[in-house]
Amino acid sequence: MNREQEAKAWSAFWAGERRKGGGCLPDAWQGIDRVQAEAWRRFADGLPDKARILDLGTGDARVLATLKAVSPRFRLQGVDLAPELPDPPQGIRTRGGVAMEDLPFDDDSFDAVTAQFAFEYGDPARVAAEIARVLAPGGKVGLITHRGDGPILAHNIARRDAIRWAIDEQELVEKGKKSLALRALGQVGVPPALAAAPGEGARKFGPRSAAWEIAEAVRQTLAMGARDHPANVSATLDRIAAQARNEVGRIDSLEAACHTADDAALLERAFAEAGLAQRDVAELAEPGRPPFGHFRILTR
Repeated sequence: MNREQEAKAWSAFWAGERRKGGGCLPDAWQGIDRVQAEAWRRFADGLPDKARILDLGTGDARVLATLKAVSPRFRLQGVDLAPELPDPPQGIRTRGGVAMEDLPFDDDSFDAVTAQFAFEYGDPARVAAEIARVLAPGGKVGLITHRGDGPILAHNIARRDAIRWAIDEQELVEKGKKSLALRALGQVGVPPALAAAPGEGARKFGPRSAAWEIAEAVRQTLAMGARDHPANVSATLDRIAAQARNEVGRIDSLEAACHTADDAALLERAFAEAGLAQRDVAELAEPGRPPFGHFRILTR
C-alpha cells in the first residue's frame, strides 16, 4: 500500500468513526483509552504554561483533547496524513493531508510533540528529524507506539481474516451482483447461499464478526433492494466491497507499523541521529491484561 492509498484508508476509517464512534478495538478493550489518557496527563506535568504542542497522526484529536483538559492554556495543533478528519474539539486546530516526514512548520515552533500510534507509520529517521527540527531546544516528545505481540494487532488481524473470508474466499459481493441478472427470469428473492452466509460467517468467526457484518449487509441489500433498479443495488454492493477493502488496507498498514515499532534498534538509531535523547520507555497495559504499547519520552 502506497502513502496515497494509506491516506484514503484512514480517511475512510475516520469517516466511519464520525458516524458511529469507537476505534480499532472491541468494546472489551476500551479501557486502553483510559490508560493512554492517564499516560498523557503524566506527560503534561512540567510542560510550560501556554506550551505549544504538536500532535502527529492526530486523527480525532483525542490526545490533544486530553491535554486540553489538563490545561486549557496549552496551544494545541494536530496534523494527520488522512485528508479528511473529524471536527476537533473547540480550541484545537487540526490539519489533514500532512505527512510526518514533511511538517509545514518553522524550526523551533513547538515546546512538545506527541504521537499516539502514529510515529511508527512513517519513516522513522525522517520523522524523527522533522520532530527535532520543529521542536524548540529542551522540548519534550511523547510517543505511544504499538507492540506486535499486543491485543490491538491481534484483534485487527482476526478482523482482516474475517473480511477476506467474506470478500475473497466466499466472494459474497460478486455473487450478490451476479444474482441481480436472475431478476430478468423472475427470481427476486435472496439466493439461498447468500441468505445462509451470515449464519456461516457467525459460526466461523463469531456472531458480530466482520464476516457476519459483510454477509448480513449483502443479504439485506439484496432483500431490501428487491424492487429497486439492479444498478442501484449493484452500486450499494460495490460500496460494501470498497469499505471492506479500505479496512484491509488500514490493517495492513497497522501490521507494518507494528513491525517498525518492534525494531527497537531502528527507533533508537533514528532518535540518536536526529539529536533526540530517549529518557524513558514504559510498557502500557490495562490491569491484568497483556501490554498493548510502549510510552517513550524523549528530549531535544
